[in-house]
Amino acid sequence: MTIPFRPVLFPLVLGATLLAACSEAPGTAPAQPVPQVAVVTLTSEPVTLRRELPGRTTPYLVAEVRPQVSGLIEERLFTEGGRVEAGAALYQLDDASYRAEVNSARASLERARASLESARLTKERADRLKQTGAISQQDHDELTATYLEAKASVAVAQATLEGAQVTLDDARITAPISGRIGKSAVTRGALVTANQASPLATIQQLDPMYVDLTRSATEWLSLRQQLASGELTAADDVPVTLLLEDGSEYSYQGTLAFADVTVNPTTGSFALRAEVPNPDDLLLPGMYVRAVISLGERTDGVLVPQRGVMRDPTGQTYVMVVNRDNVIEQKSIRVSQTIGDDWLVESGIGAGDRVVIEGLQKIRPGAQVTVVASTPSDTNS
Repeated sequence: MTIPFRPVLFPLVLGATLLAACSEAPGTAPAQPVPQVAVVTLTSEPVTLRRELPGRTTPYLVAEVRPQVSGLIEERLFTEGGRVEAGAALYQLDDASYRAEVNSARASLERARASLESARLTKERADRLKQTGAISQQDHDELTATYLEAKASVAVAQATLEGAQVTLDDARITAPISGRIGKSAVTRGALVTANQASPLATIQQLDPMYVDLTRSATEWLSLRQQLASGELTAADDVPVTLLLEDGSEYSYQGTLAFADVTVNPTTGSFALRAEVPNPDDLLLPGMYVRAVISLGERTDGVLVPQRGVMRDPTGQTYVMVVNRDNVIEQKSIRVSQTIGDDWLVESGIGAGDRVVIEGLQKIRPGAQVTVVASTPSDTNS
């Protein structure tokens, strides 16, 4: 029986496979793709430096209404919480006794004027008789003195009448300033006394409104040094923008009106006062607000988006920068304050540097990257 020849192929295939496997270099890994990052190229531009300070609103004018004469409250002539104009009547006191004094003073003035007229006529006759020698010099002098005394009596009576009239007018208590008046501390029939300690009511002028702020003396010294060195340019009028308690921006912009010259030794700060229009009476006394004040302008300021700034475990700030060879470099920077969604750079990077703002989780210093165009949402600040 003849057995047919069958070539053995399996050992040859296995050997070829082993040979191919042995031909590959040991430890070889597949090539990794180059990460893509979005960058923002920094530029220098004029930057207005601002500082946000806490504050309280204060009325522009405050007047406490007090009586200047004593008497019983006969009538209240204003609406509590309403607006009053300067000179408007607020209270009427019982003025019967003061009217009587005015009438008495007016009668005394009329009597003095009558005496003056009589003395004047007598003096004129004495002057004519003196020219003819009909009366002596002594008699003429006495009649002249009587006329002068009568004239002085008229002046005294006139002053007494004016004083009585002032007292009578003070029995009608008027508003010293225009503004909003609070609640009345007295009612009809209450007895008030001249120049008493407790006010009858309080009037506050609320347009414009003051905002009292505090600022660190250290910051003030730093600002003065920057202005002196030319790093900052001072503004002629310092604008002030208010942020209300709910975070909304107040509609009207104010100006810095006053800076105190004394530093509080306890807090190391000094007082500032801003003046803000308040035509709608939206601001009320005692409200808490935040004031954003403009300190000056830096002509060559450099801003870097906050999303591109990181901190190391020691708290130092740094950014990832793409160099000319598209290689990542880590640079330590110093920033001073936020302006919108950006940090103001003081040192470490400058105009022309390309700072990574997207893809930070995929890179490390020394890595090769591919730069892609950033979208508006990436650079929005």
